[in-house]
Amino acid sequence: MPLALFALTISAFAIGTTEFVIVGLIPTIAADLHVSLPSAGLLVSLYALGVAIGAPILTALSGKLPRKTLLLALMALFTVGNLLAWQAPGYESLIVARILTGLAHGVFFSIGSTIATSLVPKEKAASAIAIMFTGLTVALVTGVPLGTFIGQHFGWRETFLAVSLLGVVAIAGIATLLPNTTRNTPPAPVLQQLQVLGQPRLLIAYAMTAVGYGGSFTAFTFLAPILQDVAGFSGNAVSLVMLVYGIAVAFGNLWGGKLADRHGPIASLKLIFLLLAVVLLVLTLTATSKWLIVATILAWGVVAFGNVPALQVYVVKQAEHYTPHAVDVASGLNIAAFNVGIAIGASVGGLIVQHLGLMHTPWIGALIVLGAFGLTVLSGRLDRRATLAPTLQPATADC
Repeated sequence: MPLALFALTISAFAIGTTEFVIVGLIPTIAADLHVSLPSAGLLVSLYALGVAIGAPILTALSGKLPRKTLLLALMALFTVGNLLAWQAPGYESLIVARILTGLAHGVFFSIGSTIATSLVPKEKAASAIAIMFTGLTVALVTGVPLGTFIGQHFGWRETFLAVSLLGVVAIAGIATLLPNTTRNTPPAPVLQQLQVLGQPRLLIAYAMTAVGYGGSFTAFTFLAPILQDVAGFSGNAVSLVMLVYGIAVAFGNLWGGKLADRHGPIASLKLIFLLLAVVLLVLTLTATSKWLIVATILAWGVVAFGNVPALQVYVVKQAEHYTPHAVDVASGLNIAAFNVGIAIGASVGGLIVQHLGLMHTPWIGALIVLGAFGLTVLSGRLDRRATLAPTLQPATADC
């Protein structure tokens, strides 16, 4: 794998830290800003909404910019957004800062995914994306637990200051490691790029992404309150449990990439979605035991992000077939779908917490994930039908 991939991984680490550290800080922010847990959970939803808006729209508008210049600008915007969160005087201004940061996030991963695949042979595309997304998983291993620890001991604002420093490191990484000759495919006209939204096969793939992550984040958004209020962990122990989760995610992401390379995206996605639904159902039963919930969270981490490489590769392959003029935009829309799912899942989770209670989030999330499994089965059948269709055409005799 080329060294340039690590420039993308460093940036993904910074972005992953700021996206997911909020999960460990929700109780702290809710108490400090005097808002409810569901309101604090909206900081997850609205960040994801910023990603969902930024990924397709800004990717399309920035198509003519050199890739390296664009990535540097995005990480600069990311750094500014976190500095604004550090200085946010209240809940509303923190929301604005989170949305601004999310805009940079969306474009980065849509562009970064296509750059990663362009740096390696086609047969290693899923592994290349997995390496880039390892930045997210390493963030879950180190950045999120450390950010949660900083927030609980020094204040949540200092967490965002620390993340802004990560943004500076990411800028230096892109500037020094990413080649200036990174391929930049000339963008198609905007109307042609919008045709991505008219492709049913791509829409099914986006639905798989959104529904799968929506189910997982219905419960994951409120993992810290579950650990504290149900399992009985202290605030300090939550950081350690998040560390366990992150280690499992790091393993699961690489495992998912190798699984997709070996068996193809559809087969790997069916297995991972099914396992994820089972784990969420098990969490409903194990949440009251400290040891059992840690074991369940370890299993959750393995499958939670193992589907990322397969989902992204699947969308890129479908786009190369159906919309070859707008692969970047198609990739960006999948990043949007990830975050639409996170936004909806966090919002649904907030409603469940408000009206039913914390421990209804895991089993409802499992049912939602089963919807993603069903969509994956459907998409696989449509792929086989499209492959067989040419061979089923009647032969024509020469006259």
